[in-house]
Formats: sequence, C-alpha cells, structure tokens
Amino acid sequence: MTSTRATTAPEAPTRAGSGLRRAGERLRQGFGLLGPRHGRHLLPAAELDALALPIGDDGVVAGVDTEGRPAVLGVNRPTPYDVVLIGGLWTAQVLALRTAATGARVAVETGRPQAWMQMVHAMGGGQNGLSVYEVGRVPPQGASAGTPVLVVRDCGMRPPRGRVAAGPWQSVVTLLPYLSPVAPRLLRQARLTGIQRVSPDEAAELGRTMGLSRTEVESLPGLPDGVTLWCTDRDRQYVLTQPTDAEVGLLGNPRRMD
Repeated sequence: MTSTRATTAPEAPTRAGSGLRRAGERLRQGFGLLGPRHGRHLLPAAELDALALPIGDDGVVAGVDTEGRPAVLGVNRPTPYDVVLIGGLWTAQVLALRTAATGARVAVETGRPQAWMQMVHAMGGGQNGLSVYEVGRVPPQGASAGTPVLVVRDCGMRPPRGRVAAGPWQSVVTLLPYLSPVAPRLLRQARLTGIQRVSPDEAAELGRTMGLSRTEVESLPGLPDGVTLWCTDRDRQYVLTQPTDAEVGLLGNPRRMD
C-alpha cells in the first residue's frame, strides 16, 4: 500500500524566491558557484575566414612555418607516437627542453651522456623533468595523462631496439645523425619524420623511401641550420626552429653538425 500525506498549499512563490531555489538546486547537482554574467563572445559567420589559429594540436612549438605561423608538435598523446629526427643534436635538445616546459617528463637514452649533462644541471640536476640514462637502461616511466613522458633515443647510427617503447601518453623521438641500415625500419614505424640537411645521396634515398617530391628531395642538401622538413603520410612542412635567448645561452646557436 502507498500512503499519502496531507500538505498545505504553498504560497505562490515570488520570482526572487524561485531563482534562489533554482540556484540552490544547481549547487546540489555539482555545478559549482555561479559566476558573474558577461556578454558572450560572438563572431559573425562572414568573419570566420579572418580568424587565424596556430597549426597542429596542443603541444610543443617546434618553430615557425614558411608563413611565419607557429608549428606545433603534439607529442603528448593518448596513443603511441613514434618520431624519427634525421638531424642534429641541437634540435633534439630544444624539443626536449620545450617538452619539459609543458610539464611532461623527458627521459633521454644516450651513449654520450656528457652532451646532455649541461641541460640536466640547468634543470635542477634531473629533479625537474629531465633524466639521462645509458643505452638500454631506461626504466619503465609510468606515463599517464597527468604525467606524460617523452623518451629521446640518442643512440647513434644503429640504435638498438628500445626496452621502453611508445605507448599511451609516452612518445618516443629517435635521433639519427645520418641514414643507416636501420633507418628504413624506423621510418616505416614512425608517424612523424623530421629531416634536416643531408647529402644528395641520402636525399635521393629518402625520396624513394618516403615518396618525397623532386622539389623536396632537391631542397634537402641545402637546408639551413635550424630548418627541418617535417613529414607525415599526407603532409609536408618546412619549419624553422628559432631559439629563445635562454636556449641560445644553454645550447648555443642552431647547428646541424655536433
């Protein structure tokens, strides 16, 4: 059986009292405190073409494109992301610094730890997001959405297969100073490839491997220091990495050779 309780008819609520009850209900449902009311930001449809936005997803600003717009590498991703950089140590170190500045942790696997120690000391002795390990000694990093990780593999011409692979919220950048017999395998599994100045023979090989246009192949041997041709399966973009004063003080000016 169901029972009913007699209730007295409430007085007609005032408009103010009704508004207070609605606000109280919103607070109980977890919407938080009501902030001040402001006018909405509106843009007429006819003016959408005038709206300029940075290229790429949220991530690390790798430099500027040929039109001077920011070129962003989205290295902090919920899916595995492999990057190959055929270029110089300077560019890899700038990307590592900028990735650490976003709040991600950077683990460097290298056979030349002395080349990274200045960065480690500048960032607080490894306590502020950058750690250096010997080749094959990178421990599991425990990457998560709250603490994404970038692993930089600076292991020379023939990097061994890494113990720590790309995974959710953990991207891997493999630095190759030049092409080598292992390059085709690494290029096949990479979702993003950066190419700096290479020899004409290497440019021709990359053109065949990656399907580059004749113009792109011919441009590679003459790329200036600090310029990288970033390639995905569908897109190509030349990017100039412009260092900040702090980066110049720590790493020097852009250079292809180490």
